[in-house]
Amino acid sequence: MINFSDYILPIFVSIIVVFGLFKRVDVFSTFVEGAKTGFNVFLSILPSLTALFLAVQMLKTSQGIDILTFILSPIGKLLNIPEEVLPMCILSPISGGGSLTVFESIISEYGADSYVGRVASVMMGSTETTFYAITVYFGAVGIKKIRHTALCSLCADLTSFILAGIMVRLFFY
Repeated sequence: MINFSDYILPIFVSIIVVFGLFKRVDVFSTFVEGAKTGFNVFLSILPSLTALFLAVQMLKTSQGIDILTFILSPIGKLLNIPEEVLPMCILSPISGGGSLTVFESIISEYGADSYVGRVASVMMGSTETTFYAITVYFGAVGIKKIRHTALCSLCADLTSFILAGIMVRLFFY
């Protein structure tokens, strides 16, 4: 059976090359110039990404996530957020990989149809890796003042965390 998705990228690249030849553009030189620009963008955001990954590793290694979970558990109970999901709430704005690891362990331990599993699923689908996105996108264009963006994004994440617990409790239990 032919899987069309295996051919999408080669077809897309072929269309770009044919269009470039039709417009009499040196496709290879243009590609190389774009790659140089992309590499320069990568170099400009590398220090910020390194600091972000270092902060995540420090949180994991120092048991900071466990301490924060213990501190936030009374608030989580008030908001119908299970304690098992709080580490994911802490990591989600910082690290997509870290929150995905916590999510996978929640699903394997409690199951996808449990209250904890459903709350975790709603949270994974409705939150963003805020600081990673800010680091990459703002760093790529050289924006340094991120105060309002970070505050609004964290408010959106907090709203998602709170509503995940409430909506799952309201509609599924």
